[in-house]
Amino acid sequence: MSTAAPTVPAADVIDLLAGIAPGSPLARTRDQRPQARENAQRSFEALLEPADPGEFGHAERYAVALFTARLHGFERAAAFYADLLADQSDDTLPAAVEDAARAAASTGPSGTYREPGLAAESAPATAWTPDPGLAAALGPRLSAALAHTHLLVFRPREASPAALRALVEAGWSADHVVSLSQLVAFLSFQLRTAWGLSVLQSHPATHPTHPTTATEATR
Repeated sequence: MSTAAPTVPAADVIDLLAGIAPGSPLARTRDQRPQARENAQRSFEALLEPADPGEFGHAERYAVALFTARLHGFERAAAFYADLLADQSDDTLPAAVEDAARAAASTGPSGTYREPGLAAESAPATAWTPDPGLAAALGPRLSAALAHTHLLVFRPREASPAALRALVEAGWSADHVVSLSQLVAFLSFQLRTAWGLSVLQSHPATHPTHPTTATEATR
C-alpha cells in the first residue's frame, strides 16, 4: 500500500473527465468563466487531495469517488478514480469498491418525502448496505461511508439524523461526516458537469458559440 501523498493532476480534472483537449472549442468555452473553472479544481484538491486529510484518508476519499462515479455510470470518471485509489491502497480495496458499486446499482432519485405536501411525489426505494462479506472486505468505516453515499445519490429525501448516527457509530467524527457529505455533493456536480461537456465534445455541431450561451453551458 502506498503511503505517499497524492499528486494533484496537472490538467484540469473536469477537462480530463470530459475528454476536453487544451485549446479546443470547449476548453475556450470554459475559459470564459475562469473563476468557475478554478473553484471546481480547488474543490477537487480540497476534498479529494487535501495536504492533511486526517482520519478521512486519501484512500477512503478515492474509494467514495470511485463508488460515486460507478453509481452515475460514468466510465471515464470511474477509471480515473480507480487509478488514484490503486495508488493509495492494496489490490483488494479497489475490487471491493467495484463489487459494492455493482451490488448498489439503482436508479433515482427516489424515496419517501417526510413533508406532507410532497407525499404524493414519493417513490418506493430500498436502502442499500453492503452484505456481510463485502462489509468485511471494506471495513466498518468505508461500509458506512458507501451506504451513506448511496443514500445521498439515490435517496437524498430520506437523509436523516439516524443516517448520520450510523456514520458516527462506524467511527466517523462529526467533522468528517460533514466532509463526506461535501465530497459526495461535489462529486455529483463534477460528474454531471463533465458528463454534459463530454456530450457536447462528441457532438461538435451543438457547441455553443454565442458568448452568453457559452457561459450558461458551463455553469
